[in-house]
Amino acid sequence: MYDPIFAKSFSKYEQKRFGFWAILICTIMAVSIFLELKPGFHPLAILGNAMNLQLSIDAAQDKLAVKDEDISPPLAVDQAKEGEQTDMLRVNDMGTSSPLATEAVESDPTNTSIVKDIDTNPPLATQAKKVETRSEELVEPACNFLGPLSDYCEIKGDIRIEANSSTIFIVSPQTTIAAKNKSWSTRPYARKGNGGAMISVKKWTIKLVSHNEDNIPRCSINHSIPSILFSTGGFSGNPFHDFSDLLVPIYSTSQEFGGEVQFLATDHQHWWISKYQMLFSRLSRHEIIAIDKEKEIHCYSRMVAGLKSYKEFIIDSSKFPNGLSMNHFRQFLRSTYSLKRTRAIKLRKGAGQKPRLMLISRGRTRRLTNEGEITRMARKLGYEVIVAEAGISTNLTSFAQLVNSCDVLMGVHGAGLTNMVFLPDNAILVQIIPLGGIDGLARVDFGIPSKDMNIRYLEYKIEATESSLIEQYPLDHAVFRDPSSFHKQGWGAIRSVYLDKQNVKIDLHRFKSTLVKALKLLRRH
Repeated sequence: MYDPIFAKSFSKYEQKRFGFWAILICTIMAVSIFLELKPGFHPLAILGNAMNLQLSIDAAQDKLAVKDEDISPPLAVDQAKEGEQTDMLRVNDMGTSSPLATEAVESDPTNTSIVKDIDTNPPLATQAKKVETRSEELVEPACNFLGPLSDYCEIKGDIRIEANSSTIFIVSPQTTIAAKNKSWSTRPYARKGNGGAMISVKKWTIKLVSHNEDNIPRCSINHSIPSILFSTGGFSGNPFHDFSDLLVPIYSTSQEFGGEVQFLATDHQHWWISKYQMLFSRLSRHEIIAIDKEKEIHCYSRMVAGLKSYKEFIIDSSKFPNGLSMNHFRQFLRSTYSLKRTRAIKLRKGAGQKPRLMLISRGRTRRLTNEGEITRMARKLGYEVIVAEAGISTNLTSFAQLVNSCDVLMGVHGAGLTNMVFLPDNAILVQIIPLGGIDGLARVDFGIPSKDMNIRYLEYKIEATESSLIEQYPLDHAVFRDPSSFHKQGWGAIRSVYLDKQNVKIDLHRFKSTLVKALKLLRRH
């Protein structure tokens, strides 16, 4: 019906023209409706969303960076975590809008940082914080004052040592520093809880200063190697403290430097350094400086002020790289003093072997008053017996070699048992513990360390009748009944009564079983 009307109203030419315009108008309307309903598919919208995303991330990062400047490190970590969560949400938002949006960001080389920020941890706010504080980390010393035995500070940066004021300056390159004139102090000896030892150890101050401050000493000698500061004061000269407080911590603290380190000795005692010179020459290729006497300003870029010591006469492997242990230290001693034996004898039935037993003799206190009888009994049981005592003047190399030739080391609790460090592996230490309630102390000093040295441990605890104290006090005296009452009076009372005034006469019948047990251990290995 419409075709005739249409034909009558328009010519054929006009009909074609009208149809063309009708199709064009319909097409435009369809496109407009599509674009209105589906904006996300428009290429310009995709690019616009990507730019908006970049701006929102940048703005958030700038906001976090500003906040980081005003907050403490723990809060900075929390703020970074919040930023990380925000970034993760933005990734999800972008991912759900369209896969094309991600492709658009990745295809734009100027926007590669957005992809990296999204895919990695921590967020840029944390990275910015690290950049801001890096210069401070270079000069701020890392100090450990919480250890039971020693305090120490690890220092990096512009380090200047002024001996006459016992001061270590750390010079900051910054004109103004947050911790201006901040300082720390340490006494570089590994027995910090003992006032009697630390009274003879010099206190050193570590001071953080800005480079433009007045009165900062100028370097007169620059060193290209790190340094370690320690004291030869304290109880040095006593063999046990020589090793537990000094030599073992010096060894463990210096190992990371592989010989490229310089030792700075405060409270310097020349005779002590000379006694252990062979060890020091193996630990460092450089001379030891008696730092207290130096008028020059020695400068370093790295330094450890103090010694790292965590346990009595033990290297705590968990605190050092590569599992450093007392076995490494003992191997170091064997190499230094040419100790040939690495393992104790293994007794075989019918082989006619004689294990060697060293009895540590004591000349003044805690003497074994029947050494001769003990020696004869040990020989009858099959031991070859050596009686020896090491003094300050004893040649350390020859004595170390003598100890290393033995399979059993025996003696009353005291510094002489420290020579266990020279024994071969699987050897046996027999500690005779005098009266006085010092069993725990004796085990801490020698019993527990023996395990870390691969040495088997036996102990013999004497009875009242084996102590010379029975000649000075009646059996019902507090000396026998209540040693804890003397402990309450302090170390001075314990030492005076139980260590300095007590000698031991071994009950041969009781002690025999201990020597027999040692023989059995040498058969088992």
